[in-house]
Amino acid sequence: MSTVTLDAVSKHYGDAIAVARVDLDVAQAELVVLLGPSGCGKTTTLRMIAGFIEATSGTIRIGPRDVTLDPPYRRNVGLVFQNYALFPHLTVFENVAFGLRRRKVAEAEITRRVTTALEMVQLDHLAQRLPRQMSGGQQQRVALARALVIEPDVLLLDEPLSNLDAKLRQDVRVEIRRLQQSLGLTTIMVTHDQEEAMTMGDRLVVMSGGLVQQTGSPRELYQRPANRFVAGFVGRSNFLAGQARGAGFVTASGWSLQGDRDLGAAGTLMLRPEAIQVGQSGVNDAQGVIEAVTYLGAATELALRLDGGDVIAVQESIDAGRRAGDRLGITVPPAALVGLND
Repeated sequence: MSTVTLDAVSKHYGDAIAVARVDLDVAQAELVVLLGPSGCGKTTTLRMIAGFIEATSGTIRIGPRDVTLDPPYRRNVGLVFQNYALFPHLTVFENVAFGLRRRKVAEAEITRRVTTALEMVQLDHLAQRLPRQMSGGQQQRVALARALVIEPDVLLLDEPLSNLDAKLRQDVRVEIRRLQQSLGLTTIMVTHDQEEAMTMGDRLVVMSGGLVQQTGSPRELYQRPANRFVAGFVGRSNFLAGQARGAGFVTASGWSLQGDRDLGAAGTLMLRPEAIQVGQSGVNDAQGVIEAVTYLGAATELALRLDGGDVIAVQESIDAGRRAGDRLGITVPPAALVGLND
């Protein structure tokens, strides 16, 4: 396995900037997720690493090698596509063997490596089936085996789960993470699904408009987002305009809250819905009227209009039977206050 390094990598299409000076270091055996909305530059970045798109500027290294100008076949990367990209006329065995045959690997070695790869994804018993005879989840695992069989230095995953239904998505997600960790695969994955990113990634790279907005662990990005975009894209958030005063914050509606650390010059306060506590304790209290109740299974979300006029989301881990029109008191723990400058 190898490391991956991007040094000021950019991609321009005429005057349009698809990716702007991305710097990234991916450690050996690390799984890094490029996360963001459609058009943010994440897939373009992945395809520049794979060699399918030529970088306008910057340097791409896989291990010690500068591969910026190398074609894809010289980079030894395994790529799993969103749409599986299997050959419909070839059996599972031959789909997985395809890359090895192109590399002119000996037949006995092909048999050994394909069998091992199919065993890893638990599909060795379906080696003679055609793709059309398999479920979407099975086809994606075939695509994963095809990427793994060449023993890549780096595994690249391009929205690998987006064509699967919710149950299959969860199963294949667990399978990919298990294989990545057990094999020590250096892996870069692209997704727009924040839950997928949070549960799979060692680190997340949040992108918007071709720019990296923040890089860090899922916990770091969730608890200390760098800006409003990251806070809104990673998890649910309440945003209240106002002004920070040391560790305190006064909202535009006049609600005064006290935090446990200096909020700098923040002009926006972020509160996670699940961090807000129902009931009043005498610190950062407020009251309001419930406007809507949404049952989420593991939690119940309340849309609460505070007496000052702000509407915030509050999540309870239990279904307390609350209804629209009920009055409710809340408390915001000081540690829950996060100040944002934009």
